[in-house]
Amino acid sequence: MKNIMLFICLLTGVLTAQTLRVSDDGRRLVKEDGSAFIYLADTAWELFHRCNREEAELYLRDRRDKGFTVIQAVILAELDGLNTPNPYGERPLIDNDPLKPNEKYFEHVDWILRKAQELDLVIAALPTWGDKWNLRWGVGPVIFDASEKAEQYGEWLGRRYKEQANIIWVLGGDRIPEKPLHLEIIRAMARGLRQGDGGRHLMTFHPMGSKSSSEWFHHDDWLDFNMMQTGHWQRHKHVYKMIEHDYRLQPIKPCLDGEPQYEDIQVRLSPDNERFTAYDAREAAWWAMLAGACGHTYGNGNIWQMYKPGREPVLGARLPWDQAIDQPGARQMGFMRQVFESRPFLDLVPDQQVLSDYFGQDYDRIRAARDKSGSWLIVYLPQGQATRIRVQKLEADTVSGWWFNPREGTSQRIEPFANPKTDWAVMPPSSGPRTDWVLILDDATKEWPDPADFQW
Repeated sequence: MKNIMLFICLLTGVLTAQTLRVSDDGRRLVKEDGSAFIYLADTAWELFHRCNREEAELYLRDRRDKGFTVIQAVILAELDGLNTPNPYGERPLIDNDPLKPNEKYFEHVDWILRKAQELDLVIAALPTWGDKWNLRWGVGPVIFDASEKAEQYGEWLGRRYKEQANIIWVLGGDRIPEKPLHLEIIRAMARGLRQGDGGRHLMTFHPMGSKSSSEWFHHDDWLDFNMMQTGHWQRHKHVYKMIEHDYRLQPIKPCLDGEPQYEDIQVRLSPDNERFTAYDAREAAWWAMLAGACGHTYGNGNIWQMYKPGREPVLGARLPWDQAIDQPGARQMGFMRQVFESRPFLDLVPDQQVLSDYFGQDYDRIRAARDKSGSWLIVYLPQGQATRIRVQKLEADTVSGWWFNPREGTSQRIEPFANPKTDWAVMPPSSGPRTDWVLILDDATKEWPDPADFQW
């Protein structure tokens, strides 16, 4: 009987899934049992719309294996998601009416959600892309032109997926509210989702570039955490400044960057410009996490659109998505997760006072954080710069540590030494452009593992 029940659980994808919630201090996301949940997302906006089941499973398994915990995808997708059918010939709505969902289309959405849950992945699901309520650009058409439609659609979605544990609802879709009706539509859709799912799932808002959900919705009860989009407009975008802003807001809510610069997309989205690299994606991620983010989102210019030969490349896509999944930036996100999960993550707080004299410039900004009890600290040096650390921030007589290589996922041990209780000069193993290092110092009595060996 036990084996039969296990088999049923595997089929239905309910073996390990836990609904997420906000931590008691308001800073992080946690599972129902109170353990830390690091929102480490990949952007697959067109997953429901463009992938068949075999492709979806290949993609989801790859992302699980590389360490991602969340996949961001859109139900009413951006790339003509209403009129171009999915691989099975189905469109999401009958007559483009949000009150007439096409059951066959949503059965495919159901299947992907269940498969993701089997693989212990959360889907950050956008009910719709923003061009369906604010046609500032894009294909559209606008189908949410009244708050009543948005509320009824939201309630239907919430009710349909009430028992699906692995969902976070993300409203917006690369747009901002520019008139009172837009605000009404977003709030009505949120209200409908809450009515439908009974408040079971977390909810946030995905804005356009250089904006944060906090600008409009921070004080709304439905907004559980803030999401920003730092976007694709420049190298060394000051992610940490936007995170710092939302981190300081009251009431306290978790925050993260839901769309930073994508690996292999052209800077400023211009065909005349060079492309962002794995280093750019890595730098943004470490900057955000050490500024206080509860997680981070990776993206790739080929993957978000599920590009493959035969499809029109959008914004300079050049690699089939099933090849782009192996570009280095994605695996390096998993290396970052190893570091944070190898230490007590829930008590980590940003603290630039860990650095005693050199913070770096805008393009090579050094970031630091420590845990509340003073048992470990962490410093990101984007160019492998020398600096000085206030080791006295550690409440430990003996200190040990690691130089962690975020490019390769390897580490070099720092042998235990007596805490000097003063500033300490550090020099990474190597330095230079795009030669970033992470310094981890621990209370040696904790005997925490080598982060390069840690397995989630």
